[in-house]
Amino acid sequence: MSIFYILIFPGLLFLIVYALALQFVDRKVYARLQNRKGPPWFQPLADFIKLLGKETIVPDEANPTLFKALPVIALAAAVTAFLYVPVWGTKSLFPFPGDAVVVLYLLTLLPLSFFLAGWNSSSMYATIGSQRVLTQLFAYEVPLFMTILGAAMLSGSWSFSGIAEFYAGRPVLALLNLPGLAVAVLAAQGKLERVPFDTPDAETEIVAGAFTEYGGRLYAFFKLSVDIETVVLLAVIGAVFLPFFPANPALGFLVFVVKTLAVLLVLTVIKTVTARLRIEQMVRFCWMVMMPLALFQLVIDLAAKGWIV
Repeated sequence: MSIFYILIFPGLLFLIVYALALQFVDRKVYARLQNRKGPPWFQPLADFIKLLGKETIVPDEANPTLFKALPVIALAAAVTAFLYVPVWGTKSLFPFPGDAVVVLYLLTLLPLSFFLAGWNSSSMYATIGSQRVLTQLFAYEVPLFMTILGAAMLSGSWSFSGIAEFYAGRPVLALLNLPGLAVAVLAAQGKLERVPFDTPDAETEIVAGAFTEYGGRLYAFFKLSVDIETVVLLAVIGAVFLPFFPANPALGFLVFVVKTLAVLLVLTVIKTVTARLRIEQMVRFCWMVMMPLALFQLVIDLAAKGWIV
């Protein structure tokens, strides 16, 4: 049964289907908000299949083993992280104390893989893109970790299942984490390199950023890993900051879909109404706005923890 959970539902197959579905929703809503028609429902799948059929070319100066391994590492990290996030209830598939740390670590592997991919490509555009990926990593990652830390401290658990169970039983306390919700949404926008934090892959400046030299199935795996990372981040935000978990598994899964779609729509609106920030503006925003807000969230959770105890 564990193999079914890992490979079919809610594992790899479900993740691929749902990730492509969310990509379609994102692109369609983004287009409609710009008064465009947008792609048909099958476009994300068609793009993925088309990339799988294209030739894969490895640059002469790149390490071929590393060049081919990095997309697989990124995809494996994203899929594995999802196994420890609650989907249809307060329990994930394989919960254990400290799984929140593992999920955050696995999600950090993706931008590190992007950085190494660009750096190893020995391309000017890819190198610039990889440097921006790493720069942004140190900007948004700390506020994101701090918001999760605040929610975890108040719940007394470092497991996403434990955090979800705590707030599901005390939904009023979830209101204390509203500042953290705002920080987590903005951090997710940066982690996914979406407008206004899309400088690492700005097409008008550096072609495709760290992925400039990638094509074919390797590029398809990178794009799929980003789509799956989107699902994982939306699921984490839903589990920690939107703790609504019906007892019925089918209804719980429906609520999961509603929560992830709601957060995705917020991200899409942010992408629509903002313009791209320069890399130094992005870093300044994270450290001067998001960081104080994350610290404020920590103070709130510490005070509430002392009052509850």
